[in-house]
Amino acid sequence: MSAPTTKTFGKSTRTVPHPSEKAQKWYPAEDEAKPRQVRKTLRAWSPRSTLQPGTVLILLAGRFRGKRVVLLKTLDQGVLLVTGPFKINGVPLRRVNSRYVIATSLKVDLAGIDSAKIEEISKPKYFTADKTKEKAGEEAFFKQGEKPQKKEVSSSRAADQKAIDKTLIANIKKVDMLSSYLSTSFSLRKGDKPHEMKW
Repeated sequence: MSAPTTKTFGKSTRTVPHPSEKAQKWYPAEDEAKPRQVRKTLRAWSPRSTLQPGTVLILLAGRFRGKRVVLLKTLDQGVLLVTGPFKINGVPLRRVNSRYVIATSLKVDLAGIDSAKIEEISKPKYFTADKTKEKAGEEAFFKQGEKPQKKEVSSSRAADQKAIDKTLIANIKKVDMLSSYLSTSFSLRKGDKPHEMKW
C-alpha cells in the first residue's frame, strides 16, 4: 500500500492519495452476490423441564384444542409426539408444537410400550407420506367437479395406533378416574384465573 503524498497548492498544502488508491472510473454492470447476514443465532432446542415422556398435556390450538393427551416423546425443533389415546378421547398419534401445550403435574406410566415403534413413528417421513394423494384429489375436484374422496387412514398407521394404545390404555385403567379425566375436554369458566391455577 503506497503512502499518500503532500502537495502545495498556492499557500496551502493538501494530502493527495496515490493514483492506485483513486476511485475507479468503471464499475461492473451487475452487483456481486454477497452472503446473507443472519443476525439470529441458531440454538439447539431443549424441552422444558415439565415436558417429560408420560406427562399429560392440554392442547391449546389446532383441531383437538382443549383435549388432554399423553406425551410419548420430544422430537427436534420444538415438536412433541402425543396420543389421546384414540379410543379414549379420539386424538390419534400426532405431532404438536410445544408452545401450544400446557403440561400438567399428572403422569401416565409408559412401561411396556414398544420403544422401537415410537422411534419409527417419530421419523418425519411417517407423517408426510400421503401429501401427493391429497393434491391429486384436489386437482380432480376442481377440474372435473368430482367430490374429493374421503381421507382413509392407512392400515399400517391404524395398526401402530392400536399397538401403542393397547399398552397405554392398560396402564391408564390401573389409575382410578384417569380414563374419564383424559376423555373430558379442558375449558375455562367465568372468573377462572389460569395464572393462579396449579397444573
